[in-house]
Amino acid sequence: MAGTFSNVVVHVVFSTKDRLPLVTESTRGILFPYVGGIVKQVGGSLIIAGGMTDHVHLLARLPTGLSVADAVRTVKANSSKWINEQITRSKFGWQRGYGAFSVSHSDMPRVIEYIRNQERHHRARSFEEELEILLTRHGIEFDRRYLC
Repeated sequence: MAGTFSNVVVHVVFSTKDRLPLVTESTRGILFPYVGGIVKQVGGSLIIAGGMTDHVHLLARLPTGLSVADAVRTVKANSSKWINEQITRSKFGWQRGYGAFSVSHSDMPRVIEYIRNQERHHRARSFEEELEILLTRHGIEFDRRYLC
């Protein structure tokens, strides 16, 4: 084939260090566009971002030459540095791990709606329950001791 054609869409979830409630509603309003800029700099595009005070969800289209691990590392490192310099001037950080789940084109509207409605969703279940459901739905084995 003469060209490269891809639609690599990933739903990424990660939490604040020690699951502290540091991502306020006002912070999200400036953090998510900033994260979108980071994703764009690495050749991707942020479709939607959402979350709660202790975790975020990103739905992003990634370029073929960038691994998910490198994309998440870049987003987390650059956004935490920016938050510490521009917003909190403290020791903000993201927890070490993350969840990454492939999303088919046909499933994108459902995932977008899911990310958009995080506040309503978390009235019914905790972050731990949400993560367990995502991992199970995607066939990922896990040990509950290492989830959060």
